[in-house]
Parts: sequence; C-alpha cells; structure tokens
Amino acid sequence: MSFRSDNSKQYAAFLFDMDGTILSSTASAERVWGRWAERHGLDVEKFLPIMHGSRGIDTIRRLNLPGVDAEAEAAQITEEEIQDVEGVVALPGAADFLASLPPNRWTIVTSSPRRLAERRLEAAGLPMPQAIVTAEDVTIGKPDPQCYILGAEKLGFATHECLVFEDVEAGVKAGLAAGADIMVITAAGHKHSLQGYPEIEHYADATVVIADSGHLSIKF
Repeated sequence: MSFRSDNSKQYAAFLFDMDGTILSSTASAERVWGRWAERHGLDVEKFLPIMHGSRGIDTIRRLNLPGVDAEAEAAQITEEEIQDVEGVVALPGAADFLASLPPNRWTIVTSSPRRLAERRLEAAGLPMPQAIVTAEDVTIGKPDPQCYILGAEKLGFATHECLVFEDVEAGVKAGLAAGADIMVITAAGHKHSLQGYPEIEHYADATVVIADSGHLSIKF
C-alpha cells in the first residue's frame, strides 16, 4: 500500500466508482466481454484492457463496427453480466469502510447499468446507496465529468468538496474534470498513464475519521 498526499484533508463526501474500486468483477466482465469480442473478430487480448471503466454502449460505439447496433449489443451484454457474477467479491476492507460512512456523505458513481450494479453489489455483500449514479443517469459516460457532478449534486455538495475513488484512467479523468480530488485504488491492477495521485491497494488498513462538522478524512 502507498499513499502520497495529505491524508488529513477533509471532504464533504466520498464518491466511489464500483467495479475495481469497491468490488472485484474483472473475471466476470472479461468472460462476458471476451466472448463478445471473439464473436466480432476482435483481438481479445488487446480489447479487454480498454473496456474497463466505460459504459458498455460507449465502448461499443467507439469501435465503429459495421452493422452493429450498439444499444442492442450493450443490452445483451448487460443481461449476460447480470447472470454471471461468479467471482464478484468486495475488495478487502471495503464493506467496513463503507459501513463507517454516514449514509448522506457517500455514494457510488458507476458506468454499469442500475440492474447490473444492484446484482454485483448484492453478490459482493455491499450496500446500495440511495443516491447512486448509474449508466442510465447520464447522456455521456466517463471520462466525461457529468457522472461525478451529478453524484455530488445528489448528495447536496459541489464536486470540489468531494474525494473520488477510482481505478481506471477514464474514471480518474472524469473525477478531475469534475473538479474533485482523486484517490486511485490499485487492487485490480489496471494500467494508466496518470501519475502523482494518492493511491491505496484496498481499504483493509484505512479508517474513516468524521469531524464534528460531518466532514470526512482517511486515517492509515
């Protein structure tokens, strides 16, 4: 584990990505997306690292595959992912970390559709926040900042008052563009070119400190 920042800084709220950030779903996602990539003649090994962290429909649209209905294909992939949650587990310490947060001071901002988010959170034994932001809530996905701006607004705060927890480059860029501070979670091992941000592997050694004002900080 490493941490490179002033961990005494206080925040009004924490905004968490889901996959790779509070739970591990890599095996499930790569099984489903790998089969899809094979059906469409893609180089699976090159494709899989770039599909994490974005909405399925955005991933498919970026490929510009001839004759492919991105909306229909993304819907089918979602159904397959909902059926396949084998190996979906919470990251170490994530359940206790989230449970220690006041319910009105955190939420999840995910590129997954709501039904898939509900299924994976249930499989991982993690709570479903009331103010969750899912793929259906935005018109354009990460790295656009729309999702994190909306997540902060749902909690009643501005993004510059929030700390975003992310694991992939698209999500980090979205958080930065929204004006939030960033904490990178490295457990999933995703490679990215962004350097110099605070990072931890998971939450096993992390403790939430709640100030009298309700603001949050992290102790290690």
